[in-house]
Amino acid sequence: MAAKVNKDVCVGCGACEGACPVSAISMVDGKSTVNEGTCVDCGTCVSTCPVEAISL
Repeated sequence: MAAKVNKDVCVGCGACEGACPVSAISMVDGKSTVNEGTCVDCGTCVSTCPVEAISL
């Protein structure tokens, strides 16, 4: 199971992209997108997101 981004809540700040230890998050059209094949379910992005747009 990979992290999921709620695109309606994501503000595109990029905090999760910089925090991801395996570079599984990138910005696409101003929103965070998780590469499910790379994500290791560590939860770093969840705790980093200032608007709680990411869940595991």
